Amino acid sequence: MKISVATAQDAAAVSRLIGSVARFFTLQPDGAGAEDFLKTISTDSVTRYLTDPRFAYFKAEQDGILAGVVAVRDASHLYHLFVDASFQRRGLSRQLWDHARAAVGEANPGYFTVNSTPYAQPVYERFGFVATGPRVETRGIAFVPMRLNAA
Repeated sequence: MKISVATAQDAAAVSRLIGSVARFFTLQPDGAGAEDFLKTISTDSVTRYLTDPRFAYFKAEQDGILAGVVAVRDASHLYHLFVDASFQRRGLSRQLWDHARAAVGEANPGYFTVNSTPYAQPVYERFGFVATGPRVETRGIAFVPMRLNAA
């Protein structure tokens, strides 16, 4: 598995990957009610993230196939961490998270936050994140706010 910086040329593939696992974070399997959120994972939106200096964005590829992505905003908020269904349960989330965490390094203010899907909450708990509030359901999605003290 090769992990490297994601670029604007990767936007369409990243958008497709996130869309392929959207059923894990939308309240309705077909995405009904989450249209505003789904716009944030469009190719145009992902292109903006990939070119925004506030984001550290990385991709994992195996044999030229996009297996996963991770993005940290402002060196402290785990913004995206998605793994293609065919690559899940192989430790790739951990590899991506460790890579992103190391990449932000000294710029990190001493903590990380994430709005975890309920589906991914056990993964983030294994990373050391703890819930900071109850499950939130809004605009067709569900998430649990979480925090990890980096020190």
